[in-house]
Amino acid sequence: MIVCVGAGPGHLDYLTQKGARLIAEADVVAGFGAVVDVVRPLISGSAQIITMGYKDQVARLAEVAQLHHADKNCVVVFMGDIHFSGFQFLERVETACGQRVEAVPGISSAQILASKERVCFDETTFFTFHRRGDLGPFKAHLREVLAAGRGAIIIPRPWDFMPRDIAAYLLASGANPAHRVAVWENLTRAEADWQGSLTELETRDFSDMSIMLVRPLTPLPTGLEGEA
Repeated sequence: MIVCVGAGPGHLDYLTQKGARLIAEADVVAGFGAVVDVVRPLISGSAQIITMGYKDQVARLAEVAQLHHADKNCVVVFMGDIHFSGFQFLERVETACGQRVEAVPGISSAQILASKERVCFDETTFFTFHRRGDLGPFKAHLREVLAAGRGAIIIPRPWDFMPRDIAAYLLASGANPAHRVAVWENLTRAEADWQGSLTELETRDFSDMSIMLVRPLTPLPTGLEGEA
C-alpha cells in the first residue's frame, strides 16, 4: 500500500488523527526532508525513512515504489494539504508507482493564514506559485483577480518568485500601491508576520517558508449572518 498524507503546516497539532495513525503504522515514510522532520516523532523505530530534495526526488520515489511493490506499507508525506500546493508531487508519486494512490488531506498554511487574518475564502482567491514550469498564466490571473476587487492568498515560488518579486510584478503591471499586504513566515511554528503596502513589500526579504495575503482595496460585501 502507498498513501500520500498531508502533514499540515508544520506543527503536529495540525496533523489529522488519520494522518498520524497512517504514519505511525507505516513500514516506510518518505518525503522532503523538512516535511519528514515534522512527523519524525511519530515514525516507528522499525520504519525505513527515505528523504529527498528537488534534484533527487524522482530517484528516491523509485525506491519507494520498489518497496511498495514488495508489499511494504508506504506513506509519502506532504507539507500542508496535498491539493493546495502539492499536486505536481502527487503526480510524481503516482508516476513512480504506476497507479492511483490514496491522498489523505491535511491543513494548509493558507487555511491558517485565513484564520489569523479573518479572511473568507469565498471572497479571496488562492494561488500557489510553488510549481515547476511557466508561471505566466498564473501571474496574469493574480493581476486580474486583484483588478476585479478580490483578495489573494499566495504561496510564493522559493527560487525566483518570492514576496518581493510578486510585489514588483504587480506594481509593474499597474496594481494600486495602496494594496495592504501581510506576509507570514513559519506558520504554527516560530511565527513571524509583517504588514505593509505593496510598495514597502518590494524592498523586503523573507524565508522560503512564507505565505502572503494581498487584501482588496475595497472589501467585498459579506453574506448575511446565518446564510448557508
